[in-house]
Amino acid sequence: MTKTFRIGSRESMLAVAQAQLLMDYIRDNCPGITPELVTMKTTGDRILDRTLDAVGGKGLFVKELEQALMDGRIDACVHSLKDVPMNVTKALPILGYSGREDARDVLVLPTGVSVWDRTKPVGTSSLRRSMQLQKMYSDIEICPVRGNVLTRLQKLDAGEYGALILAAAGLKRLHLEERISRYFEPEELLPAAGQGILAVQGRAGEDDSFLEGFFDDDSQVAAEAERAFVRELDGGCSSPVTAYARVNGEQLILYGFCDIYDGSFACESASGSRNQAEQTGIGLARYMRDGL
Repeated sequence: MTKTFRIGSRESMLAVAQAQLLMDYIRDNCPGITPELVTMKTTGDRILDRTLDAVGGKGLFVKELEQALMDGRIDACVHSLKDVPMNVTKALPILGYSGREDARDVLVLPTGVSVWDRTKPVGTSSLRRSMQLQKMYSDIEICPVRGNVLTRLQKLDAGEYGALILAAAGLKRLHLEERISRYFEPEELLPAAGQGILAVQGRAGEDDSFLEGFFDDDSQVAAEAERAFVRELDGGCSSPVTAYARVNGEQLILYGFCDIYDGSFACESASGSRNQAEQTGIGLARYMRDGL
């Protein structure tokens, strides 16, 4: 007897492509289980005239999906981890994390353009990106840009912006790598906590063990360290607080970023064991909060 496993996703092309990764895994590795995609428009997708921090943060991208999960209309949902609030209800736990796609932020120029026109604004709605970019390029103007990846690219190509700052992971999952003009290494521009990682969320008490092969241990280590850092500093999804972990065998190096005052920010790093990922995140956060 075949069991249908309903996977919830936002309606955007990127969100569907990300959910498809889990669906492909189930089709290829889980006989007797048929994945079914259930898409929905979230509050974050509907409100496009204001920045996310003005309307409640990136948690607005997961609220409707979580409600559908709670109501039993879906069996799991796939999120970009960077969109998931730092505190998740025990009733709807994160089951695991995908392998990490390229975590870097990138510069995207209009189609056919090879030289960045800095007389036009750079599009990003992230305060984290804005603060770091302003330090790198003091001459640029930064303006908010909302909408999914394709909508943002359309605005760029229409001449509204001279460049966009986007996540490499999203462009690569949409097979749009050719749009990338420049990669920013994490030491230059620290990405959002969890960027490039997919989180699979389910209901407590369900048997989801057939999904275990989809999950990646290194991603879990990175996610635990990065999210512990942000949580300790009480940084939400729209806050200029972030962390990025490099996992190498039994060791991890964690880079942390937080605002200090008047637009200033600090970047520090710490190393630790992969078995102490959460403690490493908390320790670096406390050092930056109390020791700087």
